[in-house]
Amino acid sequence: MFPRAPSYTPKVLGIAALALLMLIPLLLVQGLVAERASLRDAAVSQIASRWGEAQTLGGPLLALTYTQRWKTEQGWVERQNTRVLLPAQMDVNARLRTSTRAYGIYATPVYTAGVSLRAGFDVDEQAELRQLLADGARLELRLPLTDPRGLREVRQVTVNGQTRRLQPGAPTAGFATLALTLDAALLQQPIAVELDFDLAGTERLQFLPLGRTTNLALAADWGDPSFTGAFLPVRHDIKPKEFQASWQVLELNRGFGQSWDENDPNGQHVAAAAFGVTLYQPASVYQQNERASKYGVLFIALTFVAFFLFEVLRQLRVHPVQYLLIGVALCTFYLLLLALSEQIGFGAAYALASAAVALLIGGYAAAVLATRRAGLLLGGSLALVYGLLYGLVVSEQYSLLIGAFALLAVVALLMYLTRRVDWYGERAAAAPADAS
Repeated sequence: MFPRAPSYTPKVLGIAALALLMLIPLLLVQGLVAERASLRDAAVSQIASRWGEAQTLGGPLLALTYTQRWKTEQGWVERQNTRVLLPAQMDVNARLRTSTRAYGIYATPVYTAGVSLRAGFDVDEQAELRQLLADGARLELRLPLTDPRGLREVRQVTVNGQTRRLQPGAPTAGFATLALTLDAALLQQPIAVELDFDLAGTERLQFLPLGRTTNLALAADWGDPSFTGAFLPVRHDIKPKEFQASWQVLELNRGFGQSWDENDPNGQHVAAAAFGVTLYQPASVYQQNERASKYGVLFIALTFVAFFLFEVLRQLRVHPVQYLLIGVALCTFYLLLLALSEQIGFGAAYALASAAVALLIGGYAAAVLATRRAGLLLGGSLALVYGLLYGLVVSEQYSLLIGAFALLAVVALLMYLTRRVDWYGERAAAAPADAS
């Protein structure tokens, strides 16, 4: 009686265990990607601290600081309060001139925005401020913004046609301000304000809809805008190297009214209404590296399966240590990709890293399997797999769809190639018995 041929099950389980073991270096690579991304964020913060933070700009508002007095059982109590009034109409035209600033090997887009701002206050709405006028009251015009250090040049500041000069002001609605003192007599007539200035910032520019009607026209020499914040543009035109967009926001669209006291919670809703644009960088180097590493176990498993198929179909033997070396080489791809992409960009880095690993594993396969054809076939298959992975990484909209169909095709191919494999070894054991 002949012995039964050995089952492939232990080998399959061992290969699966090795594939899972490769999770350890892949997780280490993902941790390194996160660490390098945090270093990049720190570099961007350094650039922003010198050039200008991501800016949020509001329109001019009126702030009347006055003294409140009321009587209690202990006597008269006084407290200073500030009443804020927003403009009835605000029109903003801004054009961004963009460039890139680097800190070491890390770079980020920055801009200088030429801003033209026109605002008008309603004389009837100014009546509530007139009612609060008393001795010692101070009327100011304030311009909220995130980082006054980004202010480059102030070309024009006029109030009712009179040239004025801005000074640092008191914080309002959670923002720093530039301010100028106004004569309280101006409250008897409509107030019109015009400002023209340059404002520098990093990556993002947003605006606060402080007018009863706020109109914004924004343009930039940047081809990848990401419209962010509480409102999307009503019109936009995006070209490869520039874009234009316009917004219109009404008082009814936002979460705060035309006037409030500074100690009221109403002003806390102002920041949430900001809208504008981020100078988007499609799938940054670290996002792409992270996406690639997430598919690591899948492609290691597919490569192991390819070696196993050669082992089964060609009646060859591959040692577990050789599988382990192949897995380590595949993990090295992600480390090499990260290191190169920081220096030469993701596309070129991907081509070099994938070519190096495909040649390495193809040559190793030719030696291990003792056939040059097997090495060429496995190296070519690996190059095809890396091409598929690149498509998954760079395709933000359709990566799931591409991945699903590709995985289905791979499973179908494996089922076809192994449809006649004798997994239990029963036919091999039965053949000698029949011959006897």
